[in-house]
Amino acid sequence: MTSAKELLAELEDPTDFGTFGRFVETPVDEMPAAMRDAYDRTTRLRGLVPGPHKIWLANPALSMTIVPTGAYFQTKSTLSKAEIEIVTNVINGRWGAAYSNFEHEKIGVILGELDPSQVEALITGRPTAFADPRRQVVYELSSALAAARVVPRGLHRRAQELLGDQGIVDVTVLMGWFTAVCLTLMAYDVPAGAVGLEQ
Repeated sequence: MTSAKELLAELEDPTDFGTFGRFVETPVDEMPAAMRDAYDRTTRLRGLVPGPHKIWLANPALSMTIVPTGAYFQTKSTLSKAEIEIVTNVINGRWGAAYSNFEHEKIGVILGELDPSQVEALITGRPTAFADPRRQVVYELSSALAAARVVPRGLHRRAQELLGDQGIVDVTVLMGWFTAVCLTLMAYDVPAGAVGLEQ
């Protein structure tokens, strides 16, 4: 039987952490070929290897598959940057991953050009509103889905009128994408403001 003292010592074990939360990154010059290919592809598509991509490199085949999805939302999505940040902060708030909440609270204001009070509301699940009808319907749609609710007919109709099916699909896949981001970061207990290896 483990004593309380032994359990506490185990919980405070400093070897439980790596270079990015609990994840131990592989330096670029030590990466096996498949991992290096995934690293290079991520760098080409994203300009760097951000957040959870550092962890996804541990599974190069998956990384090669998933990285283009994130790149799509950076360059080809039917959603504006503000709309992307509304969805991202709603789902980040739903999962509560420290790293992604910290990053996207800033990104939502700077790149998404959202009011800080709106971003705070999105993350905390408090009600907010947007004057722009597209932003409002993106907010309502993502909030309903994050709360595991069936999208009511009226909301679906408004979303279809304002976003089209392409936009609705963009919202739903972005929520799935950022769920994967959040769960990856939570699995490795990545703290807010983590940097990882500079490479």
